[in-house]
Amino acid sequence: MNNNRNKRNTNLLQTKAFKNRFTIGRVIQIVVALVFVIFVFRFLYLGVTQKIDGEDISERTKLLYATNRTISASRGTIYDRNGLVVAEDSHLYTVYAILDKSYIDYEGKAAYVTNKEETAAKLSTVLKISQDKIFKYLNPSTESFQVQFGSAGSNLTLAQKKAIEKMNLPGIKFYQTPSRIYPNGIFASHIVGLATPTYDKKTGKEVLTGTMGLEAWFNKDLTGTDGYQMTNSASKNKRNNIYKAAQNGNNLYLTIDSQIQSLLEQYMTQVMTKYRPVKLTGVVENIKTGEVLAASQRPTFNPQTKSGLTGSYRDVLVQDTYEPGSVFKILTLSAAVNSGNYHPNSYYNSGSVTVAGSTIHDWQTSGWGSIPFSQAFPRSSNVGFTLLEQKMGKKVWKSYLNKFRIGKKTGVTLPGEQAGFMQFSSVVDAATTSFGQGVNVNVMQMMQAFSSLANDGQMVKPQFISKEVNANGKVVKTYKVKKVGSPVYSAETAKTVLSNMKRVLNKNYGTGYAYRIPGVSIGVKTGTAQIANPKGGGYLTGDSNYIFSVVGVYPANKPKYAVYITMQQPRNMSDPAETILSQIFKPVMKQVAVMDRNNTSSIDLRQVPNIVGLSTEEAKKSVKESGLHLLVLGTGKKVKAQQQESGHNLPSGTTVMAYTGGKLKMPDMTGWNSTLIEEFSELTGIRISQSGNGKVESQSIQIGKEINRSSKIKLKLKE
Repeated sequence: MNNNRNKRNTNLLQTKAFKNRFTIGRVIQIVVALVFVIFVFRFLYLGVTQKIDGEDISERTKLLYATNRTISASRGTIYDRNGLVVAEDSHLYTVYAILDKSYIDYEGKAAYVTNKEETAAKLSTVLKISQDKIFKYLNPSTESFQVQFGSAGSNLTLAQKKAIEKMNLPGIKFYQTPSRIYPNGIFASHIVGLATPTYDKKTGKEVLTGTMGLEAWFNKDLTGTDGYQMTNSASKNKRNNIYKAAQNGNNLYLTIDSQIQSLLEQYMTQVMTKYRPVKLTGVVENIKTGEVLAASQRPTFNPQTKSGLTGSYRDVLVQDTYEPGSVFKILTLSAAVNSGNYHPNSYYNSGSVTVAGSTIHDWQTSGWGSIPFSQAFPRSSNVGFTLLEQKMGKKVWKSYLNKFRIGKKTGVTLPGEQAGFMQFSSVVDAATTSFGQGVNVNVMQMMQAFSSLANDGQMVKPQFISKEVNANGKVVKTYKVKKVGSPVYSAETAKTVLSNMKRVLNKNYGTGYAYRIPGVSIGVKTGTAQIANPKGGGYLTGDSNYIFSVVGVYPANKPKYAVYITMQQPRNMSDPAETILSQIFKPVMKQVAVMDRNNTSSIDLRQVPNIVGLSTEEAKKSVKESGLHLLVLGTGKKVKAQQQESGHNLPSGTTVMAYTGGKLKMPDMTGWNSTLIEEFSELTGIRISQSGNGKVESQSIQIGKEINRSSKIKLKLKE
């Protein structure tokens, strides 16, 4: 009975198992059938639409068989005003060695280093590294696919790359990095700037990017757009090429003149080497147009070798501000004249003046006694200018400072410009700004202010770019003269200021006689500014703790060019400041004059003869033969003194004055200019008062009347 029950149970289990297998089988069949149907439907759908998730799979298929090649764009070239290259594109190379022995080329040959000894020996003839050191690189302590050779294997030139390629060394490869060539070395380095390779996340490659100067400011214009070439070979019978040309960057033409720039660099280097100032700047500008012909600074760097870069990241010309000192008196004088508060024939007591309990001293603390305001500028009298500011009043003076845009950026095309500031809360502050203390400016702000001298009081913006040209040679942008605000002062005021700048060269009382250049008509202003104590509490002391400066304009009557030099704290001040600065100023200004004469009409220069000791007749003959005119002062028979020094060059027909002693008679001064009047006063010692501008129209003493040092001569000048 038990056996029958067991048999029944076994049969039931077998029947159940069969049913389960059948059910599972059916399910699998159904699933397979459904999957098959889905695949068929999917293939039919793909065949009809050729799309997956809305994307054309035919295009995706083509891409599998497409070859892409990026066509790199070149960065624009930077030229000087005459088309000489200042910065241009190049490439550098890094050499590396493949060590993995599984790496073979498309022909099945070894593409790894097969003979390390030979490879090391040959590479050492090109790379600045020993054979042993290269061999060590080729045998790293850990397994490596490839190795490089440190700095010795980087930044290789094309010539070095070609030399290595000729060796046909297996496994030696190169990768290219963009580079920039600066063929002139130290050459307006902070103006031109620097472009260096940086990694671009979008393209996954290194690209040149401007990091300083004009390279940075115009980075977008200089940077081109890469092109590409795509070759599709999916079809045996057809090859499709998709091509987009690279768009090279625009080229920049600077206002910089290479000859003047190179000359400026030469003399700045000499001064920097000999006198070791903390800072030194120099700018040459066509102040009629604002075009900067040369600009440099010390410390500086060589953009080609990067030498000196670590210690000179800052562009001193725009990123550093300083108290300008007495060159700022050009602004003060123009404001005083234009506002009707300059009376050159009025006298004041020099030496010191008290303002609200504070005493202001002249640089010569004892002063020069009672002197006319006409001497305040050439003597660089702080007291005189304090009194002029007081005559104007704080409100009027502040309005002129605003017109000169002191404390506002010029907007020159250089990164990081600092606006500076004015300390103008008290009457003492207002007084000290009149002679360039308590006011902070940058160099280009001063150049902008100086430009008013050449444009009848209208300032123009300094600029470094003359034009921008695209890769096809088409001029896409021209930088024209840009006026800044409205005229600060009148044309008559400009003439008065310029006549004062010529007086600074007066050897008897001017502070700028050291800058006098025979045969070159210039006006100058000197400056000596105290330096604020960085630890607080007044100014630094010591003979060299100043910012010394000079600005000169040429030609003096109708200026077109300005040269501005500043020097901070010469650490080896073995000569007076004016002697040091003149070593830069004079040769550069001479070159500017030569350039200007060559571009216009040449000036017939004649050398002044030595006539001291000659009879009046002999002197007249000698001067006439030199192409000059002699004016004899006195009734003596021999020349005792001559005003114009012998050996100097003067334009043909210029009057040379000679003093013979004896009785002195009043000459006919009709038509004389301020220069002749001053030379007469210097030679005779007779004080002369002038009113108006231009040339002498009338004189207070009759022609031929006897005069002496007590005589009071009044002249009226008119344009």
